Amino acid sequence: METIILYAPLVGALIAGFGWRLIGERGAMWITTGLLFVACFFSWIVFLTHGPETQHIQILRWVESGSLSTDWSIRLDRLTSIMLIVVTTVSALVHLYSFGYMDHDPQWSEGEVYKPRFFAYLSFFTFAMLALVTSDNLVQMFFGWEGVGVASYLLIGFYYRKPSANAAAIKAFVVNRVGDFGFLLGILGLFYLTDSIRLDDVFAASAGLADTQLTFLWTEWNAANLIAFLLFVGAMGKSAQLFLHTWLPDAMEGPTPVSALIHAATMVTAGVFLVCRMSPLMEYAPETLTFITFMGASTAFVAATIGLVQNDIKRVIAYSTMSQLGYMFVAAGVGVYSVAMFHLLTHAFFKAMLFLGAGSVIHAMHHEQDMRNYGNLRKKIPYTFGAMLIGTLAITGVGIPLTHIGFAGFLSKDAVIESAWAGTQGGYAFWMLVVAALFTSFYSWRLMFLTFYGKARGDRHTHEHAHESPKVMLIPLGVLAVGSVLAGMVWYNSFFGDHNTVNRFFGVPAHAEASEGHGETAATEDHAADTGNEAPTAEAGQAEPAATDQEVVADTGDDESATDGQAVVADAGDAEPAADGETVAAEAAQGDALVDEAHGEADADHAPVVSGMAPQGAIFTGPANHVMDDAHHAPVWVKVSPFIAMLIGFVVAYWFYIVNPAMPRKLAEQQRPLYLFLLNKWYFDELYDVIFIRAAKSLGRLLWKGGDGKAIDGSLNGVAMGIVPFFTRLAGRAQSGYIFTYAFAMVIGVAIFITWMTLSGGAH
Repeated sequence: METIILYAPLVGALIAGFGWRLIGERGAMWITTGLLFVACFFSWIVFLTHGPETQHIQILRWVESGSLSTDWSIRLDRLTSIMLIVVTTVSALVHLYSFGYMDHDPQWSEGEVYKPRFFAYLSFFTFAMLALVTSDNLVQMFFGWEGVGVASYLLIGFYYRKPSANAAAIKAFVVNRVGDFGFLLGILGLFYLTDSIRLDDVFAASAGLADTQLTFLWTEWNAANLIAFLLFVGAMGKSAQLFLHTWLPDAMEGPTPVSALIHAATMVTAGVFLVCRMSPLMEYAPETLTFITFMGASTAFVAATIGLVQNDIKRVIAYSTMSQLGYMFVAAGVGVYSVAMFHLLTHAFFKAMLFLGAGSVIHAMHHEQDMRNYGNLRKKIPYTFGAMLIGTLAITGVGIPLTHIGFAGFLSKDAVIESAWAGTQGGYAFWMLVVAALFTSFYSWRLMFLTFYGKARGDRHTHEHAHESPKVMLIPLGVLAVGSVLAGMVWYNSFFGDHNTVNRFFGVPAHAEASEGHGETAATEDHAADTGNEAPTAEAGQAEPAATDQEVVADTGDDESATDGQAVVADAGDAEPAADGETVAAEAAQGDALVDEAHGEADADHAPVVSGMAPQGAIFTGPANHVMDDAHHAPVWVKVSPFIAMLIGFVVAYWFYIVNPAMPRKLAEQQRPLYLFLLNKWYFDELYDVIFIRAAKSLGRLLWKGGDGKAIDGSLNGVAMGIVPFFTRLAGRAQSGYIFTYAFAMVIGVAIFITWMTLSGGAH
């Protein structure tokens, strides 16, 4: 079943891309969409039925090179199943929605065939994203990571006749290369230190990395912090975090279904997924987690301020996406990975619906995207209005304070903000997120009021002919509306309830058991950490003894314990007895000693860091991580602060765009510098143009004119047109045609040869 989920979109992409001439345009559309719904159906079955244990489903042997041995396999745990339902559900609905949206696209002339290519790209992207989230090793993950980058490039630039679409596709591809380079360095660093890129091996070695120093850029770094930071650089690019975010709003040049699939619910959340997946490493990198928290909070704030003044309906939602991704990274940065995944799940429903709703508005208004040309559309497109209203209620966080009753965003966003308060002691991240919640409410209701209320603005003919979208576009909106209402209430306890419920949902051993040594010595805490939250005892010295005559060493990736003279290897529920006296897995109590002995030799001999056992469960929280506990006990004012911020944003938006519509223009004129600063997106593009673009062009011009033109062409042309003709003329003068001239030259040559032989000693 899991294999079908992974490969069904790839099969659809190949059939639609290369076989559409045989099955026809409609056939390609139906096959890709049908296979996506099959994958979606199986994904929900997996999500609702798979057990808490991690399963490893090997498909084939993949890369074999030296000590690198890599399978192409599926890692199935709770993180995987969450991403499966997000990716396949949104992708299936976007495929269905595209039947209506891409019909008679004005970018193509009558008779041109473009739909099979579009649906093939959508399905190929889905396959790459599924390869990313099901990966069991970092090379496979990087394959999916680059695959979604290629698919994003193709889909953003789908309207290849538009120069702006081509420029946006290139920009997205180039900016993401910066982040991907950091990700690649992180993978190489992990292989250098652990001699493996299997996730279980890396997780088992994480505690040892925290005690290892690594030289990078002529500086000594803590290995865990450096590797975690490099991995996060990759996440920054893919998830459009501050400084690597400039590609996301420009990516709206692609068709609106692309924005809903890639830039709202799936690809941009890959960075959040990466941080949560690597939680066993992140927990040993506190400085990197602090940086992640800071960047997430700053991104949420900056994106929200830009969204306040944007006029393109898709760009408002794009900056909203960037801001909400910041929320997810804050939750991951303070160590509450379950809440980061909770907001990722709920956000997928309401943000995909907002994008598809915006597409329905654009479709009704004949592809007009400027909200200043909308107004009073709620009676023209009532179903779209209802869906957009539900999405707005979800993203702004409408619910009953101090209860678990509300729209999806109410529960997940509040969980993030409470976690931020607990993780930063009410510091920078908490206040940035509260202010961002206020701004989110303002620009979301601004979008609703400008689009559906007030007087009709813009082209009169367009307004008169505005019409509701076909059912094939409204059905996906209805399905996503259900998720936007219910997802938070249904899964609140699983993601942010009591510890036992959350741990059971993610397959983690009971919290009380895992954290049984919190108040003990540092050695006890290290022991609990090294044994991956599954230590059966609190004291290092109480670890279960190994069988007689057995040497205890580390074998990463497999849970191994010695019993009665034989090694029992447990991997995903399979047990294989080994012969007596065989080497078995590391005894938990000896893990720290082995790491200490190996420490210091890693740099000199490039020996891998000695490992303990990989932690159980889809996520890992260290013994000292009590942020979720503290968040549950947050003061009342902390719990109600996002709700109050939402109300303030709604009231201000209502005052500006319903009660006194002249107020925004007047305020923009009074605060002209601030308005232009936000309208121009903090001038990031202009700043990068000066620092990078113009500098690169100047360097290229220098190498072109000075290097290629003067140095290379000059030297070659000088040789070809100066030196060679000079010697040619000299040689030409020697060709007189008289025999005595040639005889004289031969005599001179023989004389010179004999003289040289005489002076140099002849044969000696």
